[in-house]
Amino acid sequence: MPVQIIGMIQPHEVSETIARKGPAVDPAYVRAFAQAHEYAGFDRVLVPASSTSPDTLLTVAYAAAATQKVKFLLAHRPGFVAPTLAARQLATLDHYTNGRLAVHYISGGSDVDQQRDGDFLSHDERYARTDEYLTILRRVWTETKPFDHEGKYYKVKGATSEVKPLQQPIVPIFFGGASEPALQVAGKHADVYALWGESLAQAGDLVRRVRAQAAAHGREVEFSISFRPIIAETEELAWDKAAQILEATKKQQVQISHSRGAGPQQSEGARRLLSDAAKGDLVDERLWTAIARETGGRSNSTSLLGTPEQVADALLKYYDLGITTFLLRGFDPLVDAIDYGRELIPLIREKVAQRDALNASKSERKAA
Repeated sequence: MPVQIIGMIQPHEVSETIARKGPAVDPAYVRAFAQAHEYAGFDRVLVPASSTSPDTLLTVAYAAAATQKVKFLLAHRPGFVAPTLAARQLATLDHYTNGRLAVHYISGGSDVDQQRDGDFLSHDERYARTDEYLTILRRVWTETKPFDHEGKYYKVKGATSEVKPLQQPIVPIFFGGASEPALQVAGKHADVYALWGESLAQAGDLVRRVRAQAAAHGREVEFSISFRPIIAETEELAWDKAAQILEATKKQQVQISHSRGAGPQQSEGARRLLSDAAKGDLVDERLWTAIARETGGRSNSTSLLGTPEQVADALLKYYDLGITTFLLRGFDPLVDAIDYGRELIPLIREKVAQRDALNASKSERKAA
Protein backbone atom coordinates (compact mmCIF):
# COMPACT_ATOMS: atom_id res chain seq x y z
CA MET A 1 0.00 0.00 0.00
CA PRO A 2 1.21 3.59 -0.54
CA VAL A 3 3.50 4.87 2.19
CA GLN A 4 2.46 7.94 4.18
CA ILE A 5 5.05 10.54 5.24
CA ILE A 6 4.38 12.72 8.28
CA GLY A 7 6.40 15.72 9.41
CA MET A 8 6.10 17.87 12.51
CA ILE A 9 5.56 21.59 12.98
CA GLN A 10 5.80 23.68 16.14
CA PRO A 11 4.63 27.23 16.89
CA HIS A 12 8.26 28.42 17.22
CA GLU A 13 11.71 27.23 16.19
CA VAL A 14 13.27 24.90 18.76
CA SER A 15 14.90 21.47 18.96
CA GLU A 16 17.46 19.53 20.96
CA THR A 17 20.15 21.57 19.18
CA ILE A 18 18.40 24.94 18.79
CA ALA A 19 17.46 27.12 21.74
CA ARG A 20 14.09 28.84 21.43
CA LYS A 21 14.24 32.52 20.64
CA GLY A 22 11.40 34.98 20.48
CA PRO A 23 7.75 34.48 21.43
CA ALA A 24 6.04 31.19 22.21
CA VAL A 25 3.81 31.71 19.17
CA ASP A 26 5.49 32.82 15.94
CA PRO A 27 2.78 32.98 13.25
CA ALA A 28 5.22 33.69 10.42
CA TYR A 29 7.31 30.65 11.37
CA VAL A 30 4.24 28.41 11.60
CA ARG A 31 3.08 29.55 8.18
CA ALA A 32 6.51 29.02 6.59
CA PHE A 33 6.99 25.69 8.38
CA ALA A 34 3.60 24.31 7.28
CA GLN A 35 4.06 25.50 3.70
CA ALA A 36 7.56 24.00 3.55
CA HIS A 37 6.14 20.60 4.47
CA GLU A 38 3.43 20.93 1.84
CA TYR A 39 5.93 21.83 -0.88
CA ALA A 40 8.33 19.10 0.27
CA GLY A 41 5.71 16.40 -0.34
CA PHE A 42 4.74 15.41 3.20
CA ASP A 43 1.28 13.89 3.47
CA ARG A 44 0.58 15.15 6.98
CA VAL A 45 2.22 17.12 9.80
CA LEU A 46 2.01 16.52 13.54
CA VAL A 47 1.41 19.42 15.93
CA PRO A 48 2.70 18.15 19.31
CA ALA A 49 1.37 19.01 22.76
CA SER A 50 2.71 19.46 26.25
CA SER A 51 1.46 21.09 29.45
CA THR A 52 3.32 24.29 28.61
CA SER A 53 2.97 24.53 24.82
CA PRO A 54 0.61 26.75 22.79
CA ASP A 55 -2.81 25.30 21.99
CA THR A 56 -2.66 22.63 19.28
CA LEU A 57 -6.20 23.05 17.97
CA LEU A 58 -5.66 26.74 17.24
CA THR A 59 -2.23 26.06 15.74
CA VAL A 60 -3.70 23.50 13.36
CA ALA A 61 -6.49 25.89 12.38
CA TYR A 62 -3.95 28.61 11.56
CA ALA A 63 -1.59 26.30 9.67
CA ALA A 64 -4.46 24.79 7.69
CA ALA A 65 -5.53 28.26 6.57
CA ALA A 66 -2.01 28.82 5.22
CA THR A 67 -1.93 25.57 3.19
CA GLN A 68 -4.03 23.74 0.62
CA LYS A 69 -3.25 20.02 0.59
CA VAL A 70 -1.11 18.88 3.47
CA LYS A 71 -3.05 17.14 6.25
CA PHE A 72 -2.65 17.55 9.99
CA LEU A 73 -2.19 15.34 13.03
CA LEU A 74 -3.33 17.19 16.13
CA ALA A 75 -1.91 15.96 19.44
CA HIS A 76 -4.68 15.88 22.04
CA ARG A 77 -4.62 14.89 25.70
CA PRO A 78 -7.81 13.22 26.97
CA GLY A 79 -8.93 14.38 30.37
CA PHE A 80 -8.65 18.16 30.16
CA VAL A 81 -11.70 18.79 27.97
CA ALA A 82 -15.02 16.95 28.22
CA PRO A 83 -15.20 14.30 25.47
CA THR A 84 -18.53 15.68 24.26
CA LEU A 85 -17.01 19.14 23.78
CA ALA A 86 -13.86 17.70 22.19
CA ALA A 87 -16.02 15.73 19.75
CA ARG A 88 -17.72 18.93 18.59
CA GLN A 89 -14.46 20.89 18.41
CA LEU A 90 -12.69 18.24 16.37
CA ALA A 91 -15.64 17.62 14.06
CA THR A 92 -15.90 21.37 13.45
CA LEU A 93 -12.18 21.63 12.70
CA ASP A 94 -12.48 18.68 10.33
CA HIS A 95 -14.96 20.73 8.29
CA TYR A 96 -12.88 23.91 8.36
CA THR A 97 -9.80 21.98 7.18
CA ASN A 98 -11.81 20.20 4.47
CA GLY A 99 -11.23 16.76 5.97
CA ARG A 100 -7.49 17.20 6.54
CA LEU A 101 -7.56 16.35 10.25
CA ALA A 102 -6.46 13.33 12.26
CA VAL A 103 -5.93 13.28 16.03
CA HIS A 104 -3.12 11.68 18.03
CA TYR A 105 -4.40 10.88 21.54
CA ILE A 106 -1.74 11.05 24.24
CA SER A 107 -2.70 9.70 27.65
CA GLY A 108 0.53 11.00 29.22
CA GLY A 109 3.78 9.31 30.17
CA SER A 110 4.96 11.77 32.83
CA ASP A 111 3.20 12.51 36.13
CA VAL A 112 5.07 15.82 36.38
CA ASP A 113 3.81 17.06 33.02
CA GLN A 114 0.24 15.90 33.67
CA GLN A 115 0.13 17.50 37.10
CA ARG A 116 0.96 20.92 35.67
CA ASP A 117 -2.54 20.82 34.20
CA GLY A 118 -4.09 19.45 37.37
CA ASP A 119 -4.21 15.78 36.38
CA PHE A 120 -3.21 13.56 39.30
CA LEU A 121 -4.39 10.20 37.98
CA SER A 122 -1.85 7.38 37.90
CA HIS A 123 -0.31 6.12 34.66
CA ASP A 124 -2.70 3.16 34.32
CA GLU A 125 -5.73 5.22 35.31
CA ARG A 126 -4.94 7.69 32.54
CA TYR A 127 -5.22 4.92 29.96
CA ALA A 128 -8.47 3.68 31.49
CA ARG A 129 -9.82 7.23 31.23
CA THR A 130 -8.68 7.43 27.59
CA ASP A 131 -10.60 4.24 26.82
CA GLU A 132 -13.79 5.75 28.20
CA TYR A 133 -13.06 9.11 26.56
CA LEU A 134 -12.66 7.60 23.10
CA THR A 135 -15.77 5.48 23.57
CA ILE A 136 -17.84 8.61 24.19
CA LEU A 137 -16.11 10.49 21.38
CA ARG A 138 -17.03 7.80 18.87
CA ARG A 139 -20.63 7.75 20.04
CA VAL A 140 -20.99 11.53 19.66
CA TRP A 141 -19.57 11.31 16.15
CA THR A 142 -21.56 8.31 14.95
CA GLU A 143 -24.89 8.15 16.83
CA THR A 144 -27.85 10.15 15.57
CA LYS A 145 -29.94 10.03 18.75
CA PRO A 146 -29.08 11.47 22.19
CA PHE A 147 -27.47 8.95 24.55
CA ASP A 148 -26.62 8.64 28.22
CA HIS A 149 -23.31 7.42 29.59
CA GLU A 150 -22.26 6.71 33.16
CA GLY A 151 -18.73 5.40 33.68
CA LYS A 152 -15.88 5.73 36.14
CA TYR A 153 -14.59 9.03 34.73
CA TYR A 154 -17.50 10.55 32.80
CA LYS A 155 -21.24 10.91 33.16
CA VAL A 156 -23.37 12.55 30.46
CA LYS A 157 -27.10 12.67 29.84
CA GLY A 158 -28.70 13.25 26.46
CA ALA A 159 -25.37 13.70 24.69
CA THR A 160 -25.62 14.55 20.99
CA SER A 161 -24.08 16.86 18.41
CA GLU A 162 -25.33 18.75 15.39
CA VAL A 163 -21.88 18.59 13.80
CA LYS A 164 -20.43 15.28 12.66
CA PRO A 165 -16.97 14.87 11.12
CA LEU A 166 -16.61 15.58 7.42
CA GLN A 167 -14.60 12.35 7.25
CA GLN A 168 -16.97 9.50 7.86
CA PRO A 169 -17.55 7.89 10.20
CA ILE A 170 -14.90 9.50 12.45
CA VAL A 171 -11.81 11.70 12.47
CA PRO A 172 -8.94 9.16 12.20
CA ILE A 173 -7.50 8.08 15.55
CA PHE A 174 -3.74 7.85 16.04
CA PHE A 175 -2.59 6.44 19.35
CA GLY A 176 0.70 5.81 21.12
CA GLY A 177 1.97 4.17 24.29
CA ALA A 178 3.88 0.93 24.75
CA SER A 179 2.72 -0.19 28.20
CA GLU A 180 0.25 -3.05 28.52
CA PRO A 181 -2.70 -0.73 29.39
CA ALA A 182 -1.80 1.40 26.36
CA LEU A 183 -1.74 -1.59 24.01
CA GLN A 184 -5.18 -2.63 25.21
CA VAL A 185 -6.59 0.81 24.38
CA ALA A 186 -4.78 0.80 21.03
CA GLY A 187 -6.27 -2.52 20.04
CA LYS A 188 -9.75 -1.27 20.84
CA HIS A 189 -9.64 2.23 19.34
CA ALA A 190 -6.60 3.05 17.17
CA ASP A 191 -6.76 3.43 13.42
CA VAL A 192 -3.00 4.03 13.41
CA TYR A 193 -0.67 2.92 16.21
CA ALA A 194 2.40 5.16 16.53
CA LEU A 195 5.81 3.84 17.60
CA TRP A 196 8.94 5.77 18.43
CA GLY A 197 12.02 4.85 16.40
CA GLU A 198 12.94 1.48 17.84
CA SER A 199 15.18 -1.27 16.52
CA LEU A 200 13.73 -3.70 14.00
CA ALA A 201 13.44 -6.44 16.61
CA GLN A 202 11.63 -4.26 19.15
CA ALA A 203 9.40 -2.63 16.54
CA GLY A 204 8.43 -6.00 15.06
CA ASP A 205 7.51 -7.31 18.50
CA LEU A 206 5.32 -4.29 19.21
CA VAL A 207 3.57 -4.58 15.84
CA ARG A 208 2.70 -8.20 16.59
CA ARG A 209 1.39 -7.37 20.05
CA VAL A 210 -0.82 -4.52 18.85
CA ARG A 211 -2.18 -6.65 16.02
CA ALA A 212 -3.11 -9.34 18.54
CA GLN A 213 -4.92 -6.79 20.71
CA ALA A 214 -6.81 -5.43 17.70
CA ALA A 215 -7.73 -8.92 16.49
CA ALA A 216 -9.40 -9.57 19.85
CA HIS A 217 -11.83 -6.77 18.92
CA GLY A 218 -12.20 -7.91 15.31
CA ARG A 219 -10.18 -4.92 14.11
CA GLU A 220 -7.09 -4.15 12.05
CA VAL A 221 -4.61 -1.37 12.81
CA GLU A 222 -2.09 0.48 10.67
CA PHE A 223 1.31 1.49 12.03
CA SER A 224 3.49 4.60 12.11
CA ILE A 225 7.09 4.95 13.30
CA SER A 226 9.08 8.11 14.07
CA PHE A 227 12.72 8.85 13.25
CA ARG A 228 15.07 11.84 13.10
CA PRO A 229 16.95 11.12 9.84
CA ILE A 230 20.49 12.45 9.49
CA ILE A 231 21.36 12.47 5.80
CA ALA A 232 24.35 13.70 3.83
CA GLU A 233 26.02 13.16 0.48
CA THR A 234 28.29 10.47 1.95
CA GLU A 235 28.08 8.26 5.01
CA GLU A 236 31.20 9.91 6.42
CA LEU A 237 29.61 13.35 6.15
CA ALA A 238 26.47 12.01 7.84
CA TRP A 239 28.60 10.85 10.76
CA ASP A 240 30.23 14.28 10.94
CA LYS A 241 26.79 15.84 11.06
CA ALA A 242 25.71 13.43 13.81
CA ALA A 243 28.76 14.38 15.90
CA GLN A 244 27.86 18.06 15.60
CA ILE A 245 24.24 17.32 16.59
CA LEU A 246 25.35 15.36 19.65
CA GLU A 247 27.73 18.11 20.77
CA ALA A 248 25.04 20.78 20.36
CA THR A 249 22.55 18.61 22.24
CA LYS A 250 24.93 18.17 25.17
CA LYS A 251 25.31 21.95 25.43
CA GLN A 252 21.55 22.42 25.25
CA GLN A 253 20.93 19.78 27.92
CA VAL A 254 23.16 21.66 30.35
CA GLN A 255 21.39 24.94 29.60
CA ILE A 256 17.88 23.53 30.13
CA SER A 257 18.89 21.40 33.14
CA HIS A 258 17.94 18.10 31.53
CA SER A 259 21.05 16.13 32.35
CA ARG A 260 21.73 12.67 31.00
CA GLY A 261 18.96 10.22 31.90
CA ALA A 262 16.50 12.87 33.06
CA GLY A 263 13.71 11.91 30.69
CA PRO A 264 10.18 10.77 31.52
CA GLN A 265 11.18 7.45 33.02
CA GLN A 266 7.56 6.44 33.68
CA SER A 267 7.13 6.16 29.93
CA GLU A 268 7.45 2.63 28.58
CA GLY A 269 8.37 4.20 25.24
CA ALA A 270 11.32 5.96 26.89
CA ARG A 271 12.40 2.72 28.53
CA ARG A 272 12.31 0.94 25.18
CA LEU A 273 14.42 3.64 23.49
CA LEU A 274 16.96 3.42 26.28
CA SER A 275 16.96 -0.36 25.94
CA ASP A 276 18.05 0.05 22.33
CA ALA A 277 20.58 2.72 23.33
CA ALA A 278 22.10 0.30 25.86
CA LYS A 279 23.13 -1.91 22.91
CA GLY A 280 25.38 0.85 21.61
CA ASP A 281 25.22 4.09 19.67
CA LEU A 282 24.57 2.22 16.43
CA VAL A 283 21.97 -0.56 16.16
CA ASP A 284 20.72 -2.39 13.05
CA GLU A 285 23.41 -0.74 10.89
CA ARG A 286 21.60 2.64 10.61
CA LEU A 287 19.80 3.30 13.94
CA TRP A 288 21.74 5.97 15.86
CA THR A 289 20.72 6.08 19.53
CA ALA A 290 23.13 8.63 21.05
CA ILE A 291 20.57 11.43 21.37
CA ALA A 292 18.05 9.12 23.02
CA ARG A 293 20.71 8.12 25.54
CA GLU A 294 21.80 11.71 26.13
CA THR A 295 18.25 12.98 26.73
CA GLY A 296 16.97 10.00 28.68
CA GLY A 297 14.65 8.79 25.92
CA ARG A 298 12.70 12.01 25.80
CA SER A 299 10.32 11.89 22.84
CA ASN A 300 11.23 10.38 19.47
CA SER A 301 14.98 10.92 19.58
CA THR A 302 16.55 8.10 17.53
CA SER A 303 17.94 8.64 14.04
CA LEU A 304 18.54 6.72 10.85
CA LEU A 305 21.93 7.84 9.61
CA GLY A 306 23.60 7.75 6.19
CA THR A 307 23.08 8.84 2.62
CA PRO A 308 19.48 9.33 1.47
CA GLU A 309 19.70 5.98 -0.34
CA GLN A 310 20.93 4.21 2.80
CA VAL A 311 18.27 5.77 5.02
CA ALA A 312 15.50 4.95 2.52
CA ASP A 313 16.70 1.33 2.45
CA ALA A 314 16.64 1.25 6.26
CA LEU A 315 13.05 2.55 6.30
CA LEU A 316 12.08 -0.11 3.77
CA LYS A 317 12.94 -2.77 6.36
CA TYR A 318 10.36 -1.25 8.69
CA TYR A 319 7.87 -1.17 5.83
CA ASP A 320 8.44 -4.92 5.49
CA LEU A 321 7.32 -5.27 9.13
CA GLY A 322 3.96 -3.78 8.15
CA ILE A 323 4.69 -0.17 9.12
CA THR A 324 3.29 2.04 6.37
CA THR A 325 3.63 5.53 7.85
CA PHE A 326 6.92 7.28 8.63
CA LEU A 327 7.11 10.38 10.82
CA LEU A 328 10.32 12.18 9.88
CA ARG A 329 11.61 15.31 11.55
CA GLY A 330 15.08 16.77 11.84
CA PHE A 331 17.22 18.47 14.41
CA ASP A 332 17.20 21.61 12.25
CA PRO A 333 13.44 21.34 11.74
CA LEU A 334 12.67 23.70 8.85
CA VAL A 335 15.88 23.15 6.87
CA ASP A 336 15.69 19.37 7.32
CA ALA A 337 12.07 19.25 6.17
CA ILE A 338 13.12 20.92 2.92
CA ASP A 339 16.08 18.55 2.53
CA TYR A 340 13.90 15.50 3.14
CA GLY A 341 11.53 16.65 0.41
CA ARG A 342 14.38 17.06 -2.05
CA GLU A 343 16.59 14.08 -1.13
CA LEU A 344 14.72 11.47 0.91
CA ILE A 345 10.95 11.40 0.39
CA PRO A 346 11.07 10.69 -3.38
CA LEU A 347 13.45 7.78 -2.73
CA ILE A 348 11.18 6.34 -0.04
CA ARG A 349 8.15 6.46 -2.30
CA GLU A 350 10.11 4.95 -5.20
CA LYS A 351 11.48 2.07 -3.13
CA VAL A 352 8.10 1.31 -1.55
CA ALA A 353 6.45 1.24 -5.00
CA GLN A 354 9.15 -1.15 -6.23
CA ARG A 355 8.69 -3.38 -3.17
CA ASP A 356 4.90 -3.43 -3.66
CA ALA A 357 5.30 -4.35 -7.33
CA LEU A 358 7.70 -7.15 -6.42
CA ASN A 359 5.34 -8.51 -3.76
CA ALA A 360 2.39 -8.34 -6.16
CA SER A 361 4.41 -10.24 -8.78
CA LYS A 362 5.26 -12.94 -6.23
CA SER A 363 1.61 -13.26 -5.24
CA GLU A 364 0.56 -13.64 -8.88
CA ARG A 365 3.14 -16.38 -9.44
CA LYS A 366 1.95 -18.26 -6.36
CA ALA A 367 -1.68 -17.96 -7.48
CA ALA A 368 -0.76 -19.32 -10.92
